[in-house]
Amino acid sequence: MLLARVEGSLIATRKHRSLNGWRLLICQPMDGAGVPQGGPVVAIDGLGAGLHQPVIVSTDGAAARHAVNDPKSPVRMMVIGIVDEISRGATR
Repeated sequence: MLLARVEGSLIATRKHRSLNGWRLLICQPMDGAGVPQGGPVVAIDGLGAGLHQPVIVSTDGAAARHAVNDPKSPVRMMVIGIVDEISRGATR
C-alpha cells in the first residue's frame, strides 16, 4: 500500500474494456510527512477522491483485477481509502 496525493485525473479515449466506468487518477506517492517519494502512479478510483486529497493506494494487482471483474485486466493500482487526517509524531 502507498500513501499518495491525488495530482489529477487521466482521460483515455482508448483503454482496456475492464476500465470502462472507472475514474483514472494520477497519484503521487508520499511519505508520512508529505514529501513526494518516486514518480506518480495511475490508480483506478471508485470512491470519488478529489484533487490534492491524500489517499491510500493498494498495489495489489489481484485485488484491483477482482474489483474490475476481469482476471486479464492490466490494472494494478486502486484507491482503497481517502485519508481524513495524517498525524505526525503523535504522542500518547
